[in-house]
Parts: sequence; C-alpha cells; structure tokens
Amino acid sequence: MICLVFAVSFLVNTFFLPKYILYQQKVNLAQLTNFMSNETVESLIQTEGELEQQYNVTIVSTEFVKNPNVLNDVIRTELNRKGITLAKFWVMEERIQDLEHGKTVYNLYSQKKLNTSFLVTIFRKDNMVFVVGDSIAHTDQSIRAVNKFNLYIAIGAMFLTLGLAWLIARQIIRPIKELANNAEDISNLKFRTTNIKTGDEIELLAASINRMSHKLEEAHLALEEKNQNLRNFISDISHELKTPIALIKAYSSGIRDEMDDGTFLSVIDKKTDEMSQLVDKLLHLAKLQNEIYAMEYFDFKALLGDVLDNLEVAIQKEQKIIEVDNSQLHHPIVRGDQQKIRIVLDNFITNALKYASGPQIDISLVNEGERLVFTIRNGFRTLDEQDVNHIWQPFFVLDHSRNKKLSGSGLGLSIVQVILDKHEAPHGIHAKDQEIAFYFSLAVGSE
Repeated sequence: MICLVFAVSFLVNTFFLPKYILYQQKVNLAQLTNFMSNETVESLIQTEGELEQQYNVTIVSTEFVKNPNVLNDVIRTELNRKGITLAKFWVMEERIQDLEHGKTVYNLYSQKKLNTSFLVTIFRKDNMVFVVGDSIAHTDQSIRAVNKFNLYIAIGAMFLTLGLAWLIARQIIRPIKELANNAEDISNLKFRTTNIKTGDEIELLAASINRMSHKLEEAHLALEEKNQNLRNFISDISHELKTPIALIKAYSSGIRDEMDDGTFLSVIDKKTDEMSQLVDKLLHLAKLQNEIYAMEYFDFKALLGDVLDNLEVAIQKEQKIIEVDNSQLHHPIVRGDQQKIRIVLDNFITNALKYASGPQIDISLVNEGERLVFTIRNGFRTLDEQDVNHIWQPFFVLDHSRNKKLSGSGLGLSIVQVILDKHEAPHGIHAKDQEIAFYFSLAVGSE
C-alpha cells in the first residue's frame, strides 16, 4: 500500500501537477479579465493596485498604438517599473491586429534563464491596452525535489510499518501460540486454562476455550466415574451371581453323587429364585429408565397411609414404631406417577425397618413453597462419607458383609433414584450424629 501510494503520488506530481497549476492560473486570469472588461477605463486605472493585490498578478496599461516596436517598448518599460524583467516578450503584429478588432490575446512567454514563464492576457478597452500577467515558476526541479522527499518518506514509512507489523504480529501470534499449546494439552487430556487479556477477539476465543476445557474436564471426570461405576456394577453383579451358581453346582454334584439328604433340591430352587429375583430387579431398573410415566394428581398423605398399612406386619415383626408428623402439611395433593411413588415410599420405609438402630422411625410431611417434602429418619451407626457418595449406586449396600438378611440386593435405592430423577424431584441424604435421613420433594398441585 505504501509503494502504491508513492507511485500514484509520483505520477500525479510529474504529469498532472504542472498542468493543474497552469490551469488554475489561467482560470484566475480569465476571471480577472472578465471582471475588468465590464469596468470603465477610469475605474480600472484607479483600482489597478487593489486588483493586483487581490488576484496576485501584475497589471500594466498604456495607450493603444499600432506600431509593434513602440507598443512592446512601452509595455516592457511598464513591466520593468513593476519589477518584472522579461528576456523574451513581444506582441506580434497579428496579435496587435486582434487587439484592434477587440479580441483578447493570451500568451505564455518562457524565461529559461529565470526558470520561469510569464502568462499574460492582453485586451483593449477604449483606447487603452491592459496587460495582466502572472509569473509561473518551472516546476520540474520542484517536483523532482518533492518526489525525492516523498521517496525518503515512503522508505521511512516502510520501515516503520514493518516494525509496527512485526510488533502487532508478535502480539497476535504469542496468544495464538499459547492457545495452540493449550488445545494440544486438552487433546492429551491435560485440562488447563489460559489467562489471555488482549481486549479483542483472541481474548473471546481464549475464554471460549477455557469454558470448553472446564466442560470437557467435567465430562471426562463424569465419564471416568461412570466407567468406574460400570466396573463396580460388573463386579457386584458377578459377586451376586457367583455364590448361588456355585451352590447350585455343588448341590447338583451332590445329587449326582447320591449325597442328597432330601434338602438339595429345595436349596437349588431357593438359589434359582434368588437369581430370578435379581434378574427381575435388574430388568425392572432398566424398564424404569425408559418407561413413560403416567403423571397425575393424587393425595400423597393417603398414599403414605396405604403403604404403611401394607407394611404393618413387617413393622410389628421388626418391633419398630413409625411416627408420622404432618402438622405442617396443608396441601397433600402432588403431581406424579402414583404407582412409582409407592415404590419409592416402600423402599425408603423397608430400608429404615432393616437398618434402624433404634426402635423409632420418624416420618415428616412438610409444605415448603410449592413443593411437598417427605423425610424419613432413623438411628444408624456412623456413616462414612464414602458410603454417602455411593449409596445410590446399584449393588451398593451399607452392610459390607453383604449379609442377605440385612443388606438385600443393593438395587432398591438405585430404583428410587431413577424414579425421582424421572419426576425431576430433588432428593438426597443427610447423615449426622448417628442418624440418617432420606428426603425428596414433589410439586404441589390441585385435584
């Protein structure tokens, strides 16, 4: 761009500027001549000095004579009197005849030694001849000097531009290189962020990559957790199936070796039923994740009473007392799949009966804003934080000895979580001071 601007400037200065200057001076003389031709001779003689200053020209006047020698001598004398000395100046006889017929004469007299030209306009007014002239300096040397000076400016501007371009490119490339390194680290699962403050689109790009890094890290950790859960799930289900399969195989071998005392088949039937129940629960868990729920409005308090009535025998067998506090319940109608919520309540209460360390189990129903909150509390041994983090996972049991009479299959809370997630119901667990509490909430509605 700098080279192009310099080339255009060089061409304009060399070929068009002299012509433009000459054109402007011709226009200036033409305007003055047109003005003077409309004035009287007396007025022109009186205002001659003012017109010279106003238009920056030289004006001389003399009586019109037909003799070329006399007329030229008088005009040169008058010009010399005003400081204009011309080596070449002559009004030809043909031009004098044009003046005699009222025509205006234009001419350009070159003064090579003075390195100037003298542009004149000569016209006759009554019996007077007026000569209006303007000196024009030859511009060749000036233009060459200007072009040379412009060349120096262009070279300096080129180096300055290159320097600024290098600095700007460095400012741009440095953060881009840092972003490229960060992207390479992210591709190698080394999630980190960059602190780039450029105040432009690069800073916005860096912020976007930082957000992407955070989200990818979260997704990676979640995927690792799911993979670990899957490994634990496979390990747990293998453990659950390994024991009954081993017993079935052992008792089958005993029958084949005629060691059956009459109980082998019943043991095989029992273990087969346990395996069948485990598979049914797994199928039930998978079905709950994909099943369409029938959302409706129902009385949560009435549903809880029905569940407790169905568990009355189990409550008496475990010798527990269940206290229900619904003093802060004003709107018992909630929206959800009633049969699925029945499964949730059944699991929570059954777990409380199984694991409660004391005789009492407390259930509370509270309206909080537009939601109904269900909470069940019971005494429990000290609960590890690791147990709290994994309690919703399939096959996880609080009894690490995995005593079937106490622990069960470990799928109940996983089923509960799936159902509550489908209801978009907030839920969780609190464990403090040897007490454990499970809670969830449902949106309150009207019948």
